[in-house]
Amino acid sequence: MPFASLLAALGEIRDPRRPQGRRYTLAHLLLFSILAVLAGATSYQSIITFMTVHRERLNTIFGARFRRAPAVNTLRNLFLALDPADLEAVFRRHARHLDKRAGRDVWRTVALDGKTLRGSFDHLNDQTAAHVLSAFASDAALILAHHEVAAAPDEVPAVPVLIEELGLTGVLFTADALHCQKGVRASRCNRQRLAGPRQAQPAHAP
Repeated sequence: MPFASLLAALGEIRDPRRPQGRRYTLAHLLLFSILAVLAGATSYQSIITFMTVHRERLNTIFGARFRRAPAVNTLRNLFLALDPADLEAVFRRHARHLDKRAGRDVWRTVALDGKTLRGSFDHLNDQTAAHVLSAFASDAALILAHHEVAAAPDEVPAVPVLIEELGLTGVLFTADALHCQKGVRASRCNRQRLAGPRQAQPAHAP
């Protein structure tokens, strides 16, 4: 089955809905939404349209039993109820699984870069656009993790946190000129001394 490992990973996400009246399995809803976005969907309605048009094919390929696509509010309320930390943890485990399956023995390079997500601002609720720091394994063309920050300057303290969370060794981490600041590495070393010795330290670019 295509995307079998992703479907299994999505099945690990905690379902925030009440058990009564669950017409759609959470893993299939999330997978079909991801496929819709990959196909160019940029709104809840376009995701629903994708499911409506391809419903029979999606059911056949992925073993779902959708009699019809969900309503827009059903999908929207579900997305709003999901725990972002839970989603990120599942996607990180899935990315690590894909990375290990690739079995690369070459020198690894992971690029750390932050981007503002286009269209993520919310004028109605007076929310600024989301800014996300990503770890990209260039040899595997795979995003290993995301870390949301308030703005570009907040990437600087977030980078060592993300490196430690990844727990990778023998890896060259790269970042842009924003991180060429005096005292960043020294402050990280001071935090490590205060926290005590660690068994394994992730490699990072000087």
